[in-house]
Amino acid sequence: MGIRLDGCVAVITGGANGIGAQTARIFVSAGAKVAIWDMSQEAGQALVAELTEAGGQARFERVNVTVQAEVQAAAAATLAAWGQVHILVNNAGITRDAQLVRMKDGTPVGGLSEADFDAVIAVNLKGVYNCTQAIVPSMIAAGYGRIINASSVVGLYGNFGQTNYVASKAGVIGMTRVWARELGKRGITANAVAPGFIATEMTAGMPDTVLAGMVAHTPVGRMGRPADIAYAYLFLAAEESSFINGTVLSVDGGLVIGT
Repeated sequence: MGIRLDGCVAVITGGANGIGAQTARIFVSAGAKVAIWDMSQEAGQALVAELTEAGGQARFERVNVTVQAEVQAAAAATLAAWGQVHILVNNAGITRDAQLVRMKDGTPVGGLSEADFDAVIAVNLKGVYNCTQAIVPSMIAAGYGRIINASSVVGLYGNFGQTNYVASKAGVIGMTRVWARELGKRGITANAVAPGFIATEMTAGMPDTVLAGMVAHTPVGRMGRPADIAYAYLFLAAEESSFINGTVLSVDGGLVIGT
């Protein structure tokens, strides 16, 4: 018997595309009702139509996770529709890559902008805080919950040209561990997943040579697929993972040992 989420309500941020969309499909196939929170209204509504046509239950909320008022409104709407949220997958994230400082002939000529630093921290870190703070009271009231946060392998080990992204994903790990301590006795677990190189819309535009280099450094010999991450989310969302709390699950094909 496979892992089931029958009777569970899940919120998936960044759920309209890529890893989030595949997670929504897998969760619905496991019996969950899924609320997709995303800025991409057209893609989100199309996914809801796909899921409901297949017999699942899904709804879409257009949410900017950096804005507390929007997050609180989406949480209220989800709870009004379905009464409870059992699972929160904080999957939404962006990148704005740049070296800290670029030099030419001994003179700084550019680097990571304040706007790009702030944008990534706002979505990837503050967004996780906003969504979790909005959903957790209902989990506490029910005495049950699963919080699953998207970190990254670079949040563990760093990466060239990603000061902002690495800071945000390392921060997610820190928050996850705090919440594991604060909420564990209330029946709520908090865990993080650290993906490696995953083939999504975000990587589709990269040069073939860059993609080949990613594969070369991954011992399993391929890029990850959105389903690889979605199934990790599924396990951490299920009752079967009830004694896993405060951990970071690397889903990277052995990337770190391959570098």
